[in-house]
Amino acid sequence: MAMVVRAFPVLPGKEQAAREFASTLGSTRRQEAIAFFNRYGISRESWHLQQTPHGTFIIVVTELGVSPGLQVHVQAQAYASAQHAFDLWFKDNVRELCGINPDEQPLGPPTQTIFEWTAQSS
Repeated sequence: MAMVVRAFPVLPGKEQAAREFASTLGSTRRQEAIAFFNRYGISRESWHLQQTPHGTFIIVVTELGVSPGLQVHVQAQAYASAQHAFDLWFKDNVRELCGINPDEQPLGPPTQTIFEWTAQSS
């Protein structure tokens, strides 16, 4: 299992559109979204809207059912080059809302884990 965490900036004036995009994924395009996530080995994804003095961000946490490391990048490159109609719609929304080009940065803005803690099992 691999986890990828990203922070996507929400362009000024696009917060409501970001909420609508998320809502659409969970409603009218839910079946397509399920197929999309399955296509890339995503077992869980959550989006968290965060208001900061520096603007609004969407924090995205993705769990992939693949081993960490290279496999995440393989899935990311498959997404970057995807031409499926839903994938193109999804990537167009990311570009429009965040100014991030998923074809060039499929994992979004780069992140670096600087702290991690896991509870010890008894």
